[in-house]
Amino acid sequence: MQVYKAKENNVKVIGRTHYCNNVLWLALSGGGVEFSFRGTKAVITLMGDAVASTGNNLARIGISVNGKRMIDDQVDQPLKTYTVFESDTEQDVTVRITKLSEAAMSTVGIQEIAVDAADGIKPTPPKVHTIEFIGDSITCGYGVDDEHELHSFSTATEDVTKAYAYLTAEQLEADYSMVSYSGYGIITGYTENDEKLLTHLLPDYYEKVGKSEGKFDDCLLPQDVPWDFSKFTPDIIVINLGTNDDSYTQEDKSKQTEYAEKYVEFLKMVRRNNSRSLILCTLGIMGDRLYPFVEQVVKQYTQGTGDSNISTMKFDVQLAADGYAADFHPSQATHCKAAEKLTAHIRGLLKW
Repeated sequence: MQVYKAKENNVKVIGRTHYCNNVLWLALSGGGVEFSFRGTKAVITLMGDAVASTGNNLARIGISVNGKRMIDDQVDQPLKTYTVFESDTEQDVTVRITKLSEAAMSTVGIQEIAVDAADGIKPTPPKVHTIEFIGDSITCGYGVDDEHELHSFSTATEDVTKAYAYLTAEQLEADYSMVSYSGYGIITGYTENDEKLLTHLLPDYYEKVGKSEGKFDDCLLPQDVPWDFSKFTPDIIVINLGTNDDSYTQEDKSKQTEYAEKYVEFLKMVRRNNSRSLILCTLGIMGDRLYPFVEQVVKQYTQGTGDSNISTMKFDVQLAADGYAADFHPSQATHCKAAEKLTAHIRGLLKW
């Protein structure tokens, strides 16, 4: 068998990743690689971080072969090897490795890819369109595999591929990058005590490869690595932030105004790093109280900067009839509805 590293000449890299000590490390939801080959066997070896030995909120990964998920596992060892494809006859095979769980708790590395294939492996071709999603637990697919609203969070029940953002990218046939963290917001993370949670602000980590308790190769925190924005140029950036801020702002106009002011500053950061992308600011799946302020944000931003390459879209609030996932998060049915709405909206905006 020939052995390959997950480098860009061998695989298509998906999302924000970092190559460290000959291993491609994944932190954020949806990060991964895709490659194709013609042959009889494929074996993937993954590397766990220090969290892998704790048994707590392990990184969940999915490996699909020709569009069908063959491996769904949590990385609970320093090294794990999976035979993902084996056949008596040569076949055309496409393999995708995806980090299903979010960055904050754990990371995982792709150590090597081994294949029985005369011509080796090659990256799958880039798709025509590109999208970046910036969001919170909704974008991560929090609890989507546990449709019991009174159950709490676990990376074991989180699957980004069942969430609205990933589904939208699939429907639009777009390559994507996700920057999403459960509980994060613009001015505060999710709070239940009227105090801001200042450790959970997405703008603090937007310019980083990720933010996690799990170190790459147990020596490098993702938040210590600046992201190189030249690696991925999105046609459109979809922002879905405010659900966690609303836990703090409630009906308080001064707090809501602070959210709006800081959001305008965040938009300037996003634009500074993505000069040509259309920005679409959304909100509403788990509550739409702050949506009028999102509209106000875009208006203020455009007036202040002269940049009109930005707009808003309101999601429909989830319905009890569609069920809930863990901690009253969106069910698969709700995610599908949200993806349909967002897909149609983007098609209208960009004529895709």
